[in-house]
Amino acid sequence: MAPRDLTSKPHPILNHKAFLALVLGGVAIGFSPIFVKLADVGPTASAFWRVTLALPLLYFWMAREKTNTPDSPPPSKRGYKFLFLCGFYFALDLVFWHWSVQFTTVANATLLSNMMPAFVAIGAFFIFKERLGRIFYLGLFLSVLGAGFLAGNSFELAPGRLLGDGLAVLTAIFYAVYMLAVSSLRGEFSTVIVMFWTGLFAALFLGPFTFIMGESLWPTSSSGWLPLFGLGFVSQFAGQGLIVYGLRHLPSSFGAVTLLIQPIVAAAIAWPLFGEVLGTMDFIGATVILSGIFLARLGAKQKSNSNSDLNPNPNS
Repeated sequence: MAPRDLTSKPHPILNHKAFLALVLGGVAIGFSPIFVKLADVGPTASAFWRVTLALPLLYFWMAREKTNTPDSPPPSKRGYKFLFLCGFYFALDLVFWHWSVQFTTVANATLLSNMMPAFVAIGAFFIFKERLGRIFYLGLFLSVLGAGFLAGNSFELAPGRLLGDGLAVLTAIFYAVYMLAVSSLRGEFSTVIVMFWTGLFAALFLGPFTFIMGESLWPTSSSGWLPLFGLGFVSQFAGQGLIVYGLRHLPSSFGAVTLLIQPIVAAAIAWPLFGEVLGTMDFIGATVILSGIFLARLGAKQKSNSNSDLNPNPNS
C-alpha cells in the first residue's frame, strides 16, 4: 500500500474523538494482563478465546453496517491478503506476550513489550513518511522512560529469564508491525471489517497452536469463563475496536505513544486486586508517561497545524 502522511490531513474534530478513542482503548487493553492472570487456561488458549469470543459481536456489527451502506464494496483479494497478515501479526503478538510472562517476571515482560512505540515510530518514519517534530519525539522518549520507571523496581536481568525477555521484545516488534498494518488497512476498510477479519484470521492461527502447545482449550469451571469473556468483550471488542478507530485519524506513531497508558491502568488495578502495592517510583513513572503522552500530542498537533498552513486544502 502506498505510504500516506496523516499529518498533512488534519481533522480537528476527528482528532479529538480519535485521541479519546485511543485513551479509552488503552484503558480497556490495560485490563488484559489482569484477565490473563485470572484465567484458568493456558496463555495460548486465553489468546484464542480473546479473539474468538469477540467475533459474534463483530459479525453482527459488520452485518448492520452492510445494511446501512449496501453499496460498500467487500474487501478485494489484495485486501484479504493484508487482513490475513494483520491477523497473523496480532496472533504472534498475543502468543509472545502471554508466553513471555511464563518465562520472566511481569515487570520485565511489561517493560520490554512497552518498547513498541519506538518500533512503531521507526516503521512509520520509513513506511508512512511520518515527520512529527522534536516535541513529539521528546514525548516518545519520556513515555518509554516512564514505562521503565513503572517497572523499574522489579526489573531484573538474569540468565534464566533471557527467553522470556526475548519473547517480550518480540511482542513489542510484532505489536508494532500489527499497528502499522492496521494503520494502512483503516485507510481502505471500516473499523469493524478490520476487526472482524483480523480476529478471524488470528483465531484460525491460535486454535491449532493451542493444541500444538499441549494446552487445554476449555476452562475447568463455569466461573473460568468470566476472565475469558473479559478478554473478548473488554480487551478485544472494546479496546482494539477503539484503537483501530483512533489509528484511522491519527499518526500511528502518536497512537503507539498514547497506548502506553496501558501499564498505568494495569498497575492501578493490580494494587487492590492482587496487593501489588505501588511505590514512589511507580507514581513517578505514571507521571512521566502521562507527561510524555501530553508532549507527543502537542508535537503531533503542532506538526499537523504547520502542514495545514502550508496546504490549506488537503485535497489540492
